[in-house]
Amino acid sequence: MARSMWRGAIQFGLVTIPVKLYLATESGGIGFNMLHASCLNRIQMKIYCPYHDEVVPRSETVRGYEYAKGRYVVVTEEDVDSIPLKTLRAIEIEMFVDARNEAHGAQFVKQAYYLEPDEIGRKAFYLLKSVLADTGKSAICKIVLKDREQLAALNPFSNTLLLTTLHWPDEVRSIDELTLPEEEVTFKAGERAMAEQLVASMTGDFSADDYKDDYRQALMAVIERKVSGEAPAPAVRAEPTNIGDLMAALEASVAAARESRAQEAAAPTPAEPAARRRRKAAAAETAEPEPEAAPQRRRKTA
Repeated sequence: MARSMWRGAIQFGLVTIPVKLYLATESGGIGFNMLHASCLNRIQMKIYCPYHDEVVPRSETVRGYEYAKGRYVVVTEEDVDSIPLKTLRAIEIEMFVDARNEAHGAQFVKQAYYLEPDEIGRKAFYLLKSVLADTGKSAICKIVLKDREQLAALNPFSNTLLLTTLHWPDEVRSIDELTLPEEEVTFKAGERAMAEQLVASMTGDFSADDYKDDYRQALMAVIERKVSGEAPAPAVRAEPTNIGDLMAALEASVAAARESRAQEAAAPTPAEPAARRRRKAAAAETAEPEPEAAPQRRRKTA
């Protein structure tokens, strides 16, 4: 059973809704252990105190803040709980904005959390969810998590609300650090038309359920080959497309996409993925209708 990692309340105006917070995602990658290269035994990460020259258990550690060079003050949980800030135990809604507004929608998301209302606050919780869904709004709020106040957004999700923490503006690096062209890039009309055809041939409805972690599966295959004593074959890397070959690459891509679509249409299977069915349906809608054949003239009989 999932365990809540925060308990508090949603607050907007004079409305208080008690809720619990649950992590909405989990890591599904392959875990590695750190080994000593000479003996291939696992190493241990120990907490070392250079003053006493000894390894100390985590239970003997405390949280400290360095207020001067080499001088610390201990900060306890009681000290943290005494902070006179609403967002320590509350999701403080600051405003409501259009959920599709590009100005805030382009913010960088850090983490996602599910909200679970306490029984006493269910009516107010689902009233808020219903209003957000019907008006197409997001609630911009603040909350303290992991000793930091976080900027966040609340949005309807399935039969609950999803809280997504966002980066503060000063945490987002400027694109001025990148080497980008100052002048606008130009391209030929034929290149744009061919690119639009390629995009149209690959357009469909997205569903995350139709996708899987191919990297994890491929990495496990490499690991299994190494366990059995086989050396993995080097992968073939695609070379960047030269500017002079752009049109040829686009034409070949469109032809390959059309051939793949034709093969899928010719050999459907009962277990055909939903994404593929949607892509075929979308392609059929965007395809140009074939011209109607002219009616054949009947031959007069004597």
